[in-house]
Order: sequence, then structure tokens, then C-alpha cells
Amino acid sequence: FKGKWVILFSHPADFTPVCTTEFVAFAQIYPELAKRNVQLIGLSIDSVYSHIAWVKTIKDKFGVTIPFPIIADLDMKVANLFGMIHPKQSTTAAVRCVFVIDPEMKLRAMIYYPLNVGRNMDEILRLIDALQTADKFKVALPANWRPGDPVIVPPPTTQEDAEKRLQEAAQQGYECVDWFLCKKKLP
Repeated sequence: FKGKWVILFSHPADFTPVCTTEFVAFAQIYPELAKRNVQLIGLSIDSVYSHIAWVKTIKDKFGVTIPFPIIADLDMKVANLFGMIHPKQSTTAAVRCVFVIDPEMKLRAMIYYPLNVGRNMDEILRLIDALQTADKFKVALPANWRPGDPVIVPPPTTQEDAEKRLQEAAQQGYECVDWFLCKKKLP
């Protein structure tokens, strides 16, 4: 998958209620992920046959086709390698993890959820948008950032540049709280 963003996510088990709602939700956002050059890959410690039966059940009961691959990690090698097994949660089921891997195959973000809480698809899309925007424009993103919101200009690294930043803020199109926190709109 080199050259694509990858979301590798684990789920505790097939045929469980929270996991089923998540798979339906991931299938629903799949077209949005594809527009962002993101490949989605699921993983659990269930067998291929369990995955096949569960995907068929999701299609039959919800009318939703699962368009992404699901890894059958029966020996738990991948789950253990990525830290998806948490003994305080379960020794035989992966916790709910989301790993965002960039096109250079570098891990960029990890989100862990407890077994009884489903993932937020809006936040996963926002995270992808934020990482891609930060990379493209060499900026940082503030809390609760959404596409179209102002971005943070990287802070200056010298005293001289800090003073210059404040003097030239308006000319650069920056809105500054102080030398270390300036925002701008993207083109």
C-alpha cells in the first residue's frame, strides 16, 4: 500500500454488537476515505470463515457491503506486534485500535478505544484531513480544527524572528495572539 495512506484498525470480535456498528460506519465512510487516498484494513483474531460469515450477515441484515479487507490474525502475531492486545481488557481479543500510516509507511497517529465504546468516524475523517493538510501546507492544526478553519503558522525559532513575526503579521495575513501563536487562512 506504499503511496497510499492506510488506516489499520482492529476490532475485538466478529458478530459482536459494537463491532458490527463500526463496520457499517466504516463502510459508509469508505468513499470519503478513498477520495483522500486512504486504504482501510480491518483486523481481528477471528478466522477467515468467521469474517466471511459476518460480512455476509452485515450485507443481509443492514444492506451494507464491506468494501475493505479484514485480516484474520488467529495467531495474534500482528495484534501483538502493534500492541492491540491489552491484558487488562482481554488476552484473546484485540482492543479497538486505529493506526494511521502515511504513504511513506510511517505511523502518524494511534487511537485506542475501550472494548465497550465504538469509534467516531467524524473524528477519523478529521484526523486524516488534519494530517494531510499539515503535510501539504507545513502548518499545525489547532484543537477542534475542521477543513476551512484557520491553521497555525509554525512558531519562529529565534528572538529576531519572533519580533519580526509580530511586526509583519498583518502583511503576511496572520492573526497573532502573540509571537508563538499565529493563525492564517489557507488558499
